[in-house]
Amino acid sequence: MNKDMRFDELKKVLESYGYTMSSPSSGSSHRTFRKFGKMPITIPDTEPIKLAYVVMVKRIIEENENESE
Repeated sequence: MNKDMRFDELKKVLESYGYTMSSPSSGSSHRTFRKFGKMPITIPDTEPIKLAYVVMVKRIIEENENESE
């Protein structure tokens, strides 16, 4: 994962780890990803994704991988 990720790329990564995306019913540019037993992750649907969100998702993925071992 690099700091120049697009929202669609980040979405694919989260979905590959079992997260599902939900969109608010009105006007927000934020999307929430949910997975049973995990805290929801809210990310703005903007380009480019800020580095803080990429780092957050990377940390979550690493935690998921450590739990699988």
